[in-house]
Amino acid sequence: MTTAPDLLRPDSIDRAQAFRIGRSARPSGWLIPVAAGLVILLAFMPALVSAGDTSLLVNVFILLTISTMWNLLAGYAGMVSIGQQAFIGLGAYAVLIGAIHGMEPFTVIPIAAVVCAVIALPISVLVFRTRGGYFAIATWVVASTAELVISSITSIGGGTGRSVPGLASLSPSLYGHITYWSSLAVVVVSLAITYLLLRSRLGLVLAAVRDDEDGARAAGARVMTARRIVFMVAALGCGAAGALLAVSQLQVQPASVFSVQFSAEIIFVTLIGGMGTIEGPIIGTIIYFALQQNLAQHGAWYLIIVGTVAVVIAIWLPRGLWGTATRRLRFEFFPVGYHVLPLKSQKKPSTPGAGATQPAGASDG
Repeated sequence: MTTAPDLLRPDSIDRAQAFRIGRSARPSGWLIPVAAGLVILLAFMPALVSAGDTSLLVNVFILLTISTMWNLLAGYAGMVSIGQQAFIGLGAYAVLIGAIHGMEPFTVIPIAAVVCAVIALPISVLVFRTRGGYFAIATWVVASTAELVISSITSIGGGTGRSVPGLASLSPSLYGHITYWSSLAVVVVSLAITYLLLRSRLGLVLAAVRDDEDGARAAGARVMTARRIVFMVAALGCGAAGALLAVSQLQVQPASVFSVQFSAEIIFVTLIGGMGTIEGPIIGTIIYFALQQNLAQHGAWYLIIVGTVAVVIAIWLPRGLWGTATRRLRFEFFPVGYHVLPLKSQKKPSTPGAGATQPAGASDG
């Protein structure tokens, strides 16, 4: 153990400066054009694939959106929730209520997202009084309560639900295309918001809160404000996903849109892809749907194989597939946060000020 007098020795100073904190580099110049090209290609997919494939991609985008939001909560802010289906269901019912009152369902999607974010504010006042496993249980209780309340309102179908009006005038082809483009827009915006938020100062506060909340408070971080902002952003994204679910399924039922299965799916997707990475939910969603499409016809074996994959990755790759790969390759498509970087060995300066190292927190990019 190094004592205070030891820190005054030159060799101790050299050891103390062996590492520095560096900002993650910004994306390479080629990444933005490639991402834009991929989005443009995806926008033309309805003209290139069948209606069934388009419908599958809508489900992929919905799951990716809610997984990204859950990863923002749990992976970056350390708030493990098993009740995000509350905002999925509320987003779906916001579309249904708007359509019942004569609004065009697709135009209600952003409104539903904002409504869910606003509702998340008073909910956060309650659930933020808990921590850890108690927080997870509190969010689940909120989701169950929301389902019970919605099921008791007969004007929107009660426990049996109700179909979404206002879409009968659209042709099946146009309806499918608009649904697809809306889901693509939601997932792109969700990923962009997540990346920009994590590249900001708020992202650094979230990392500090996740790793050591007491230390973050001692350093002057506004912990409660950061947690509340992220909670509302996650509700915003899940609300938009729920709204997409309503327009894509044309039927809104409490047991379906408030199902705890959403939590199981997003946790599975995020864990196998890599919690705490933006790329993790993307890879996890692709793997999940690949398994589903190839193994669903095998009945119980599908669940056994999916469970085995989750157990194997949890035991041998606890960081997930992308988390393990990026740690070894030191490469990220969406670089965020800070990293501890080793300093290159240098000769001792011959004059004062020569060979000074870059200050902690300085940017690499």
